[in-house]
Amino acid sequence: MPLLSTLVLLAVSQAPATGTGSHSFDDVAKVLMHPRCMNCHPAGDRPLQKDTQIFHKQNVSRNIEKLGHACTTCHPSKAVPGANMPPAAPHWHMPSARMPMVFEKRTPQQLCEQLKDPATNGNRTLEQLRTHMAEDAIVKWGFSPGEGRSVPPLSHEEFIKRVDAWLAAGAPCPQSSSAPAPAAPTPSK
Repeated sequence: MPLLSTLVLLAVSQAPATGTGSHSFDDVAKVLMHPRCMNCHPAGDRPLQKDTQIFHKQNVSRNIEKLGHACTTCHPSKAVPGANMPPAAPHWHMPSARMPMVFEKRTPQQLCEQLKDPATNGNRTLEQLRTHMAEDAIVKWGFSPGEGRSVPPLSHEEFIKRVDAWLAAGAPCPQSSSAPAPAAPTPSK
């Protein structure tokens, strides 16, 4: 049995049952639909800010690089102490305009189908998608965003366990077109 399959099966056997949803993707969707994820995966070309998901200040958009700037102009690779300082992670950026990977205004079913489709997920296989969610510094930042920001409803470790459970189940998509109840923002520590 391939190593990844063995690890996924092991993770599934140790992962707790989803407490809030009956479908294996429900808890994954609740994390991806939290402001920490959706703010950089908006329906338009402008990133969002805060739990209220207001447009990013400074009129930032995906076109910033065409103007000779980059997100890293203000977003450093390491955190700056203090409440609500610019988020920090190496190579801070939004998904490209060619592949915007929109999470905002998607139902769990639409989001699930988008994640599984290499034409809309950054040309990733499901294994590569899992690696991205487990290891990318920007993704990890969302679970430890610094003082003054809420965190997703699951820890990063629990999120990856739920991703593994969803993948082990064959990555099925929910058939409901309704969005999960928004997760109450959890203050960061």
